[in-house]
Amino acid sequence: MAVTTPPRVPAPGRGAAVRRGVPRTVPKRGPGRLDKAGPVAYALLAAITAASVFPLYWSVVVASHDDNSVLAGSTPPLVPGGHLVENLQRVFELSAFWQALGNSFVVAGTTAVSNVLLSSLAGFAFAKLRFRGRNPLLVCVVVTVMVPTQLGIIPLYMLVTDMGLYGKLSALIVPALVSAVGVFWMRQAVEENIPDELVEAARMDGAGLLRTYWHVVVPGVRTTAAVLAMFTFMFAWNDYFWPLIALPPENGTVQIALNQLAAGYYTDYTLMLAGVVVSVLPVLAAFTLLARRIVSGVMAGAVKG
Repeated sequence: MAVTTPPRVPAPGRGAAVRRGVPRTVPKRGPGRLDKAGPVAYALLAAITAASVFPLYWSVVVASHDDNSVLAGSTPPLVPGGHLVENLQRVFELSAFWQALGNSFVVAGTTAVSNVLLSSLAGFAFAKLRFRGRNPLLVCVVVTVMVPTQLGIIPLYMLVTDMGLYGKLSALIVPALVSAVGVFWMRQAVEENIPDELVEAARMDGAGLLRTYWHVVVPGVRTTAAVLAMFTFMFAWNDYFWPLIALPPENGTVQIALNQLAAGYYTDYTLMLAGVVVSVLPVLAAFTLLARRIVSGVMAGAVKG
């Protein structure tokens, strides 16, 4: 008895497409692909990197010289000298600078933590909870971003004075505990990264709002929270205008201390730039600790959709 073999039917893949005369699409290779940069791109990146790093490098160079050598030459020095440790010791001998450095750490660290906590809580409420007036409240929060900070300085000064906070670090911390930008940012992060089904499953398992927030929302928005913490820390650390108004010079932040180093009749540039180098180090350390999450957060926002 003869066994008949059924005819082979070509699978709807590459071979079938070739048999039907459909041209294959070959991935484009060569310098035109987006994942392979050319020499022009590398040269442009190198130029941007050099322009970004040069101010910090020049500050270190000037801080490593003595003041006479800096002022004697007609051109600013570009090669490091041998007085960096000596100038740093002069900076740390100033008790006011130590106090200002500690004040900046307290203000920047507290505002960064509180912004992440309160903004993520508010973002969770705006994104996943259904309550009356949710959208109008969110619009009010977003509208406050459009108001220039300078317009609110006088009312804020009057409010801080009436509350008895003038001259204290709480005058800088309390107004910055949460920001409209942080609330809107975390609301978008929760909306995009936390499915409604996951929140409903947690509620069905008996988790309350705070437990759902801590065990479901926080792990899903860690990257965005790290970026928000970094930017909040940098803004609070580098803020000069409001600390100049709300704090006395003897109890100021690091930016006020740097201004006092340059405010004398004779400006010691090596001492001032040594203080600048010291003030930049905490920001660089914070960025180094959060660099991976910051880059991953930026890339995640770039590839969505």
